Amino acid sequence: MNVEPTVRVQPAWTVAVVLANVGVFAAWFGPIQVLLAKQSQAVAPGNKEFVFGLVTGIGAAVSVVAAPIFGAVSDRTTSRFGRRKPWTLGGALGAAVGLLILSGAEGVALMLVGWCVVQLFGNAVLAAQTATVPDRVPVEQRGVVGGWVAVAQVPGALVGTALATVAGGIKLGYVACAVFVVLSVVPYVVRAHDTRLAVAPPPFVLREFLRGFWISPRRYPDFGWAWLTRFLFNVGNSIGLLYLFYYLQDEVGVPDAATSVLILTAIYSVCTLVTAIAFGSWSDRIGRRKIFVIWSGLVMAVAAGILAFWPTWPGAITGAIVLGIGFGAYLSVDFALITEVLPNARDRAKDLGVINIANSFPQVLAPLIAAPIVKHLGGYPVLYLLSAVITALAGVLVSKIRSVR
Repeated sequence: MNVEPTVRVQPAWTVAVVLANVGVFAAWFGPIQVLLAKQSQAVAPGNKEFVFGLVTGIGAAVSVVAAPIFGAVSDRTTSRFGRRKPWTLGGALGAAVGLLILSGAEGVALMLVGWCVVQLFGNAVLAAQTATVPDRVPVEQRGVVGGWVAVAQVPGALVGTALATVAGGIKLGYVACAVFVVLSVVPYVVRAHDTRLAVAPPPFVLREFLRGFWISPRRYPDFGWAWLTRFLFNVGNSIGLLYLFYYLQDEVGVPDAATSVLILTAIYSVCTLVTAIAFGSWSDRIGRRKIFVIWSGLVMAVAAGILAFWPTWPGAITGAIVLGIGFGAYLSVDFALITEVLPNARDRAKDLGVINIANSFPQVLAPLIAAPIVKHLGGYPVLYLLSAVITALAGVLVSKIRSVR
């Protein structure tokens, strides 16, 4: 049974939560967008795609496991500081350690260790912070607040890419991301009110703990459809964006791929933020979610098609604008939709951790799908067409969710 909050949250609380999310996404996207790509090229110039895919894929596999586990542990935490704060702070510190390991990595093995540590502890932050929204925010406010929280990955990607680009090299880029992720959680840890567990959790039984991660799609079909559609959205997005650095360098032929990624990320970020807040508020006012998510999938598919058929710098800019418009609407409204199909209020972080597998697992699959296509099966046009088809399918399947309008 879901027990929903009724007291509206204040802007300062929302800012603290958003900033913590921006920090963890900066710690992820700075490396993914620029630093790991450069490092892979330096370590294995003749096999950069394989090394980059290997490191990001194994890191994503760690994320698949870490997200629901940290969510479940967060749900059971009885600290006097609350359920979410200890994991927010501890996760930020752990992610910073992983980034510092990467800053000194000169071989594939240490890159793997560092990136897996970043993914592991970054998911502790994300699991805790994602759960704060259904913990504290009333349903009628979730479109706006959820929109801000969901799109935190956009300024996170922009900040991370900027730090990675302007810091002055691979080593300093990682250090800058490490400092930022720690500083980003300070306002939430110091000032934001956190929910405490009202009653002690049941005794820990490993079998029951593990069984709790299975949420039957037959018993909870709307949760199942929400998971599947988010998975497909992220597969389409991941295979399209994974090799953006190399797409710009090798297909478009820009002279400075890192700076070009930063420019596109900035354009995309502005478009995403504008549409996310606008559509999140609109969704709250009319009480509907699905129609926004369906159309966002179709718009994102158009963006992938532009990148497939127009591999030029103007085409890349146009694709970034269209993708930002579609992705902003998707992020804000889909997050609100998901919080309304969670099976049990007591297990929100764990259930959202299961949802986050739909974010992480596509990053495992993306290198397996994208690398053979780029190398042997038609290159970037085929890759982006596949991305368009998968994203459009995800949007259409959102209509299967019945309990949310």
